[in-house]
Amino acid sequence: MVIGTIADTVARSVGNVTDTISETFMEPTIRLGVTGLARAGKTVFITSLVANLLDRGRMPQLVAQSEGRILSAYLQPQPDDTIARFDYENHLGALTAREPHWPDSTRAISELRLSLKVAPSGLLSGFQGPRTVHVDIIDYPGEWLLDLSLMHKDYADWSSEMLTRMEHRPDGPAYVAMAKAEDCAQTFDETRARALADTYTKALHVARKAGFSDCSPGRFLLPGELAGSPVLTFAPLPPKGTVPRKSLWREMERRFEAYKSRVVKPFFRDHFSRIDRQVVLVDALGAIHAGPRAVEDLRQTMADILTAYRPGANAFLTNLLLGKRVEKILFAATKADHLHHSQHPKLSAIMEALIRDARDRARFAGAETQAMALASLRATTEQTISHGGRDLDCVRGTLLETGKQAAFFPGNLPDDPSHLLGPARDGATGWLDQDYQVMNFAPAQLTLKPGNGPPHIRLDRAAQFLLGDKL
Repeated sequence: MVIGTIADTVARSVGNVTDTISETFMEPTIRLGVTGLARAGKTVFITSLVANLLDRGRMPQLVAQSEGRILSAYLQPQPDDTIARFDYENHLGALTAREPHWPDSTRAISELRLSLKVAPSGLLSGFQGPRTVHVDIIDYPGEWLLDLSLMHKDYADWSSEMLTRMEHRPDGPAYVAMAKAEDCAQTFDETRARALADTYTKALHVARKAGFSDCSPGRFLLPGELAGSPVLTFAPLPPKGTVPRKSLWREMERRFEAYKSRVVKPFFRDHFSRIDRQVVLVDALGAIHAGPRAVEDLRQTMADILTAYRPGANAFLTNLLLGKRVEKILFAATKADHLHHSQHPKLSAIMEALIRDARDRARFAGAETQAMALASLRATTEQTISHGGRDLDCVRGTLLETGKQAAFFPGNLPDDPSHLLGPARDGATGWLDQDYQVMNFAPAQLTLKPGNGPPHIRLDRAAQFLLGDKL
């Protein structure tokens, strides 16, 4: 195990050194990881970002664009031949069709390379020609990101945490009762293990649908080719004292460790450790609608996510000696178009408060973080209507379920984020003075002028934070 770990580290370091030398002396490459928790809109984010970098008429906050230094942008074959290509063309086609619809969600890792030809700036701009900057966008499910925190836990600790969380989730108490009824010292039985794993997996699906964020292990929700394998046939059990070999507890523990070593570790080694910029998309409005416990679960999840990163400055010698580190992390609350613009600062403040623990840890390690509210594709328009003797700032859009146009007021977010996070930390079961609603909108029909990408909210600011210093 030690020799294998050393070999993995050496191989990754050699790859990082090669990448670093290539980027320093030839064409720089930014490896941008994009992930998000359930229903956060990863596919739409990547599709709209690429479309708006190809046609930059809606990107005034991207400084290199506003200065006229981005001369051209084009898609190229990706550098990793063993990873699926992000299906940009079909996803854009879904959003721009005569009857637009949301593209399919992320279910596996994919990649896309966008290259930008950029004119230099500064005093030496007259002596240097344009250079090419490659942006390699790596798309992967958010559930896989959460799994990286398992690398620092043993089976007993993970079981204790998940059983505690399950007690406060829909369908969770039924699984907890089932787990506590098991005699972990009994000889392992595959049929019983399958029943426990199936019941636990069902509870994870229900929890995710109800707005909870930490639903690990992530491959239980997206098993792919691992469906039915022993590495996905385990579940949390109440901690026990000494148990014999070949017992239920021992086999569950063995499979948990196999999941870490054969599923999570290869992803970290082959893909995640090479990322130097990261976007984490969050459906904060969905968590607020789900209630205080979902908000607290989201806050804890944001803090746990940073355990998966090696944040820090990506200096040349740092790369050469220690390997790449994540330089910048953007935490983005999506679906800002579900709120009137007057509430966007409140949503951004709530996002800042949710990631406070994660942000402090990242900044201490040298990484730059930012939180913002954005909409990758604007699906609504704003409207003020009179109701009950007062004006309500609403948004209007096409309802996804019915296809009808409707004006919607989700409720007023608080000016002070602690009015949400306080009850969430205290374990409140509901909001006392407000009822927050969410609505599912279909994408609006688009008529794009030449040179314009799809309409968005603050996508240009996100691009400036993530890419601007390299352009």
